[in-house]
Amino acid sequence: MSWWWRRAIGAAQPQTQPQDEQAAAAPDGHFRSVALVVGATGIVGSSLVGILPLPDTPGGPWKVYALSRRPLPPWAASADQPASAVTHLQVDLGDSSAVAEALAPLTDITHVFYAALSPHMIEARNRRANPAMLRNVLSVVVPNCPALAHVCLQTGTKHYTGPPEAIACRIVGGIIRGIFGGGAAAAQPLSPPYTEDMPRLGWRNFYYDQEDVLLDAVSQRGGGGISWSVHRPNLILGFSPRSAMNIVCSLCVYAAICLKEGVPLRWPGSRGAWEGFSTASDADLVAEQQIWAAVDPTGMAKNQAFNCSNGDIFKWEQLWPILADRFGLEWVGYRGEKKRVKLALAMPRKAAVWAEIVEENQLVATQLHEVANWWFVDGLFYANWEFLDSMNKSKEHGFLGFRNTAKSFNTWIDKMKACKIVP
Repeated sequence: MSWWWRRAIGAAQPQTQPQDEQAAAAPDGHFRSVALVVGATGIVGSSLVGILPLPDTPGGPWKVYALSRRPLPPWAASADQPASAVTHLQVDLGDSSAVAEALAPLTDITHVFYAALSPHMIEARNRRANPAMLRNVLSVVVPNCPALAHVCLQTGTKHYTGPPEAIACRIVGGIIRGIFGGGAAAAQPLSPPYTEDMPRLGWRNFYYDQEDVLLDAVSQRGGGGISWSVHRPNLILGFSPRSAMNIVCSLCVYAAICLKEGVPLRWPGSRGAWEGFSTASDADLVAEQQIWAAVDPTGMAKNQAFNCSNGDIFKWEQLWPILADRFGLEWVGYRGEKKRVKLALAMPRKAAVWAEIVEENQLVATQLHEVANWWFVDGLFYANWEFLDSMNKSKEHGFLGFRNTAKSFNTWIDKMKACKIVP
């Protein structure tokens, strides 16, 4: 049975091996592969750091340098991540001198997994910050690591839709065109399902800039010595509680506050988001696809871009009762626009309520703004964006990993509870 098949089945029943049995450090101290995970405490970075050292991970045994801007969070000690082969490094990727100082000594890196993100609401700021961060890393690693074989870059589905402001402009533009006719072709959205061979949008976004930085960096080596892959997940279901876009954690916090206040779990979004079809990406699945691309012996994954979603579709009207059940709540679905809950307005006032929940349930000490991102929830549920992508290319090239989204949703709720992030 293949590696990804075993892990897909296991997603419904998380492994309970002790950490010392999970770790894959070589007895003689030698490692077959050395990974640099950039953005190691993020939602996919956390999965990479957890999966790479496991004994059955392809390309192993792996040594891992785990790079993050902030120190390890307080819940890291309670997360079931093997640690014996992992070295954590803290550095601000926006500081080129600090990046050079931290990475120059690491000359044994064979694979880079870049999953870092500096999120900004204004795309111009994203375009300044994020490509520069990637450039700072690769400008050190590419010339200094003679065994470097592959670089994975994680971007996302906004490759096909553009940034949020582009979506907003298209909505306004659609209204104007409907009244007056005409409109620029560059403003037109791509039609889902999204496939990797679709052209770039006329509206520039920082994912394109990052891809250009990647291609330029690996070409510096010459002779085809370094391969690359780009991975475009959809809405990611995963663990990292302080990730800027962790929908599972934010919804669990919302549910816990509803339970504390004795009110039903009310759907905070639009009818389109409630009834429309969506796709999601399990964080472990995204990590597995990146590892496959990095070490695939056939070479079919080299120098390719891949979508990465679970392989099924879902509706939020199907997941909402699951969330309510996990917290012992009654739930209320879409009941019209006038009854919608704007979480970004209502929930910041609940900081004291969250503090009581943390104390009463002996949870890991967190503040509300650290574990919930209400603007992201409201933005996601504002309308049915139809972020539907195709996994055909990934399967055609040899990656057959998948997840059942409902089971994935449950699995990450389990981990939030087990690590004492939510009650």
